[in-house]
Amino acid sequence: MKRYIYADNAATTKLDTVAFEAMKPFLLHEYGNPSQLYSFSRIPKRAIREARETIASCIGALPEEIFFTSSGTESDNWAIKGTAFLNSQRRATITTAFEHYAILHSCKAIEQQGYPIVYMNPTSDGYITGEILKSYTRDKPFLVSVMYANNEIGTVQPIEELCTVAHKSGALFHTDAVQAIGHMPINVHNLDVDMLSASAHKFNGPKGIGFIYIKEGTKIPSYIDGGAQESKRRAGTENVAGIVGMAVALKQNCDHLQENNRHIEALEFELISRLNAAGVGYIRNGGENRLPGFISLSFIDMDGEAILHRMDLSGICVSTGSACNSVSTEISHVLKAIRLTDKYAKGTVRISLGKENSQDDVETISQVIRKIVCT
Repeated sequence: MKRYIYADNAATTKLDTVAFEAMKPFLLHEYGNPSQLYSFSRIPKRAIREARETIASCIGALPEEIFFTSSGTESDNWAIKGTAFLNSQRRATITTAFEHYAILHSCKAIEQQGYPIVYMNPTSDGYITGEILKSYTRDKPFLVSVMYANNEIGTVQPIEELCTVAHKSGALFHTDAVQAIGHMPINVHNLDVDMLSASAHKFNGPKGIGFIYIKEGTKIPSYIDGGAQESKRRAGTENVAGIVGMAVALKQNCDHLQENNRHIEALEFELISRLNAAGVGYIRNGGENRLPGFISLSFIDMDGEAILHRMDLSGICVSTGSACNSVSTEISHVLKAIRLTDKYAKGTVRISLGKENSQDDVETISQVIRKIVCT
């Protein structure tokens, strides 16, 4: 079997073995419906409660502030569309031009229903500063939504500062933290965010499960109607195995956060050093404050998709910009937002290293890039 070097951890991550083992009983034996009253349902019901407590402790929340969803995308939709239903005065929702499409398309959907949307442009380094947000909040917006860490270039936003600016204007604040959760320390109460979205498969949990943090006292209607699950806010029989796996994976990552990040940062440094030593010409997108292992490189007069395919033939998995937009040959909206010139933007690849990667991996990646770009 061909060995692949997986360097697209921003798209998805390998399921943690401990998380998988924790999930198995709820797939095979403890399959009772948690909503039922008989004793067979007690273990699944307790597992959900304990998972909620674990996730809350990982991000500094209260257990009753955690609501399980099917994905980060659903969580984003709930935050954007749910608050719109409360916005009787149709005050503006402010977001950024380089959000994930889960936010941008949700905003487009409510915009078509008459709710005004304002899109902030980031700096050329990929940041939204407090001063930028202040210039947009004079008209008293209803909601501000800014991604915690960008999914293409990895830039980490000053969420605490932005949240303070939003609250001073009377707005709620939501952050799509799908890329950040499990990869950097996050305490929602210290940040004072009103809502936060997360997805398990980005931090070595299973696919098809996520959560949204909703600060206690924040008014938001239920997103799915039906039963009384999730405190009557999100109906549907719970994905017990997924919830358990998500909680275990998040705790595993949070417990080993410093160790993982030191390893990933060392690999990142090694890869960039090797490219520089070989005289490879590129632009690295994003400023200094990025998630560890996020490497967005743009090569002049190259084709990013062609680079991807040639790396794939060498057994290396990377992405051209956003993995969610991989079917499109258009320049990524993120690269447009940071005003990267077409000559570079078309030749962009995203390498996202993870805790499973090794020194041998980055050595091979650098050799293949050098061969593609320099010949």
